Amino acid sequence: MTGVTVLKCPAAGPVLATVEQSCDVLIADEARIPGSVQDLATFRQWMHSNEFPQRGLIAYLQDCIWVDMSPEELFTHNRVRAAFTAAIGGLLQQTELGEFAGSYVRWSNINAGVSTEPDGMFYTWDMLRSGRLKYVEGLHGGIMELEGALDMALEIVSATSVNKDTVRLRDLYWRAGVTEYWLVDVRANALKFEILRHTPTGYVAVTAQDGWLTSAVFGRAFQLTRRNDPEGNPKYKLESREANQA
Repeated sequence: MTGVTVLKCPAAGPVLATVEQSCDVLIADEARIPGSVQDLATFRQWMHSNEFPQRGLIAYLQDCIWVDMSPEELFTHNRVRAAFTAAIGGLLQQTELGEFAGSYVRWSNINAGVSTEPDGMFYTWDMLRSGRLKYVEGLHGGIMELEGALDMALEIVSATSVNKDTVRLRDLYWRAGVTEYWLVDVRANALKFEILRHTPTGYVAVTAQDGWLTSAVFGRAFQLTRRNDPEGNPKYKLESREANQA
């Protein structure tokens, strides 16, 4: 170990650290990346250790480590994720199709060289039974990581994650064989919701029909809507219907 490299960066912004360093990297006095982390395998060893930071998003993205200690914004991120969690969770109460995991659940794919915590992810029981996805137990017991393929991954774009979500993860989710990538951006009064479908050459956006996007994974069509709460702040609802409904 040759010492500690201090990256001059604000705690509210993301940092990319290459995995070629031979020393510890200290991020905004809050997160320390050990110099022993040189690849995905050593990243996952660190991630399952007691030394891994308990807050912030720390992701391994093929050739670098993404660190974002920013707090989560309520109206453009937290409420959006809540809408997707409620809608998909409600659907799965009515079917045995699979399981939806919300944020703060780790997912890794060795072939794509990625380990991150999506805003949401879905996998069918068939995916699990086939062995394409497996549960990974943590250091102190319990399932702390999913490893393998996914049927759907959800990311909600924030000010600090634009490039990560729209470029880096779009490529890595595709390489990992994620069947559908759901990408949402409601910043600056926008209301953008895309379902990106995996093809042999990359993701292709599903064409909306009267504002509805059809998911082959769920066999249903979805629409994201927004209204104001009693205080005038935005709230969101993810509606669904039969895929062939006019």
